Amino acid sequence: MLEQWWMNFQPEEYPWLGDVFVLVLILLSLNLVLGRLISHLAKKFEATHNLWDDALLEAARRPALLMIWAVGGSHILEIIGRSTEAEVFSTLDSLRAVGVVLILAWFLVSLVRQVELRLLSDTYSKQDEPIDQTTVMALGKLVRSAIIIVSALMVLQNLGYSISGVLAFGGIGGIAVGFAAKDLLANFFGGLMVYLDRPFSVGDWIRSPDKNIEGTVENIGWRQTRIRTFDQRPLYVPNATFSQISVENPSRMLNRRIYETIGVRYEDASVVPEIITQVRAMLEDHSDIDLGKTLIVNFNKYNASSLDFFVYTFTKTTNWVEYHKIKQDVLLRILEIIHGLGADVAFPTSTIKLDPISIESASERQRSSN
Repeated sequence: MLEQWWMNFQPEEYPWLGDVFVLVLILLSLNLVLGRLISHLAKKFEATHNLWDDALLEAARRPALLMIWAVGGSHILEIIGRSTEAEVFSTLDSLRAVGVVLILAWFLVSLVRQVELRLLSDTYSKQDEPIDQTTVMALGKLVRSAIIIVSALMVLQNLGYSISGVLAFGGIGGIAVGFAAKDLLANFFGGLMVYLDRPFSVGDWIRSPDKNIEGTVENIGWRQTRIRTFDQRPLYVPNATFSQISVENPSRMLNRRIYETIGVRYEDASVVPEIITQVRAMLEDHSDIDLGKTLIVNFNKYNASSLDFFVYTFTKTTNWVEYHKIKQDVLLRILEIIHGLGADVAFPTSTIKLDPISIESASERQRSSN
């Protein structure tokens, strides 16, 4: 069949064939040159520490190659259309514009994503300039959403639709959608408030006194936030929940508090003032205690079995593990001070007083019974 077509082929019936062939060769050459140029630039940019050149090149790699074929293909169809009367070729200008808009949108979305990935990477986070991961993620999502919305409106305009009409319809339809998706919108605006108010960020340890929520924030999405609990289970919390509960963020504390009550025996009452003096001096000399914060060591209670004094102070560190090491050291030093003064920590005791007459009567009854 091909042989028969070739034998019947008349070049004069296809005057556009030569132009198309030349244009295809040009497109292939451009594709080859651009591909090699991108590979050369990629090797060159790898040697630099600039964030933007790597992101720009990676985002532009595929859209640039596609743009060559999209624009070139539209011109090929335009050449063919000049020799035909098919109405389908009359829409080439609109289709070309739509293709260019979509490819540019793809490039911009990819660029935003590449920049976001690099800002969140370990390599960039180790630099001196601090970076807030939550802010980066929020801005990335907002910019990508804006690009998609603007691109969609431009596509509709190039297809002949009135943008003002679309926006008017969207306003009416938005009311209906708002009633139908009330919870979804509540979660969306809850996530937006988290991004704007920033009560916590990715990596923070948070907890709520109102609900059984505690763990490390892993991701803040538009609909829900993923928290990793301390037993390593993922907890998914709808964003609307955070507008209805109190959230405590221990990750942002400046110090950790040591607050302990210690009791000594009543027979050690004479050395209690010296114990308190030495404990206070020990805390003032301790390298891990923040002397810029409140430091109290005072006798404060006659307990049932002990004379109680309390220790109230703050550590310099907020690290949970380091805090407990410091607290252990402080408590052991207090115990050494108590023992060094010949005293001891009290434990619950009871004193029973018996009437001597009752004891003698009980003894006489026991002897008489024998």
